[in-house]
Order: sequence, then structure tokens, then C-alpha cells
Amino acid sequence: MNRTEAPFIPAKESRWFIRLFDIYVRNLFWRHFRHVWIQLEYTPQPGDKTIYYLNHTSWWDGLIPFLLNQKVFRQNARAMMEDKQMRKYKFFKRIGAFSVNLDDSRDIITSLRYAVKSLESENSSLFIYPEGEIMPFSTQKPEFKKGLAWINSKTNDVILVPIGIYIHTAKTNKPELFIKVGAPVQSDRTNDLRVVQSTLENALHDLLLKLKTDAHHNIQSFKKL
Repeated sequence: MNRTEAPFIPAKESRWFIRLFDIYVRNLFWRHFRHVWIQLEYTPQPGDKTIYYLNHTSWWDGLIPFLLNQKVFRQNARAMMEDKQMRKYKFFKRIGAFSVNLDDSRDIITSLRYAVKSLESENSSLFIYPEGEIMPFSTQKPEFKKGLAWINSKTNDVILVPIGIYIHTAKTNKPELFIKVGAPVQSDRTNDLRVVQSTLENALHDLLLKLKTDAHHNIQSFKKL
């Protein structure tokens, strides 16, 4: 597709659709996972503006932000989503997703600016998968694309929060989903973007190491979502 055939897709939230989709998503997770577990080191306070950045390991990643926001965060949430997936699953724009074309640098800038604009109001949030593609779960340090650090440099009073996702079937044939919401990451917006990016990568890396260990050996530290 060329640029005229694949324009940017903005979010177009629908309150009634979100209410119906919420019921569908909760039932979907209930049917496909033995349990959904969560650890929380951050819960937004009234008025907080938050960027949540997550590791990207499965198809479920498209729905996990929605589940978290409906059940835990309750912010005005938006999420950046690859345009190919948004054209396949058109309903995502109605729950706050907007597109990014990773093959076109001009479209990437359009999406990043839209993300910054979305974070201007109080109680707003953005979910982003900074690796840019689905990768097998790994305890190696993740490698991010530049977008997250750029968004951070253009926003004020925004809290950066890493989230780790881990799915396993070590103890049962039905998978269990483990989610760890980390503590806010301190990042100096005046630093070089490469320094900020490395700080954010390290924070998620540390979180994933702890998440995997706890999921196998310290399950009592989680609560059911």
C-alpha cells in the first residue's frame, strides 16, 4: 500500500462499544487462561498522566491493555497499534487504539505526535510496545525503537511505568497469565534520547527477570485479576 491508500487511523472511542467489549474481553480471558495474576507497584492517582510500556510476546497483547485499564487503572487510555492489525481488526479504534505504520517514517512521526497530543489531558494514559514487534519472551535486555523516548521528551508531568507480561504452562495444560506493573521510572527529559531509552530498557529488563522468577517460585506475591 502507498501513503494515500493507507492513511493514519485515529482513535474514535465509543462508550457503548467499550461497555460491551469489556464483558466480551473478561469472558475471553476467563475461558482461555486458568488464572490471570497481577502484581502492582503503581496505581494511578486522580489526574495522573501515564505511559505504560510493555514487552510484546503474543496475540493477547492487543487486549491486555484494555483489560488492565477497565479493571485496574480506569484512565482515558489510548494505545499505539500497527496499522496492518488495525485494518484487520477495525474495532480497535473504538476502544482507543490508533495506528502506526512502521514502514513509513512520515507516518511514524504522525503517530508519535498524536500520542503526545493524547497525553495532554489529566487522567490520560498511553500503552505502547516499544520493541515494535512480537518477540518470544526473553530475560535478555529488550531493544526498543526510538518512539517511546521521543514521546517522553515531548510530554510534561507524565509518569513512565513498565509492565511485564509472562504466559506459561509449567504447572497445568491451561496457560496462566502473569502481569507485573512496575514502579515509575525516573527519567531526565533533558538527557540524550539514547540515554533515556537505555534507562527504560533496563527498567523493563529488571522487571521481566523478577516477573519470571516470581511466576514460578513466588506465586503468593500475586493476586488474581
